[in-house]
This record gives sequence, C-alpha cells and structure tokens, in this order.
Amino acid sequence: MIEQHKHCPVCGKPIPLSENFCSPACENIFAERQKKVVKTRKFLYGIFIIFILIWLFVVLKGRL
Repeated sequence: MIEQHKHCPVCGKPIPLSENFCSPACENIFAERQKKVVKTRKFLYGIFIIFILIWLFVVLKGRL
C-alpha cells in the first residue's frame, strides 16, 4: 500500500504531508512565480483603471 503523501506544486515529486515543497529550490521557484502573478495582476488592474478613466472622460466631456 502507498504511504500517505502529496506532491510538490512545482515539480510534482511526492513529499510528506507535513512538507509544502520538496526542496528550497522549488520553494524559491514558487515564490518567484507568485511575485510575477502579483505584478501582472497589478498591471492589469492599472490598465483597467486607466480604461475606465478615459471612458468616463469621453462620456462626461459632452455634458460639460
């Protein structure tokens, strides 16, 4: 019977249930990916806000 385990989210190697990653290298890779996701999300939110502001300016420009 197979021992209870889970898999490393980066490389997929089996690891004990008490561990989150198989090695510090995988932990660093995961942290870098998370930073990239946050940076991309902030960029997209910024673009969306700029789009809304431009749209509001165009819509309200004719009413002033």
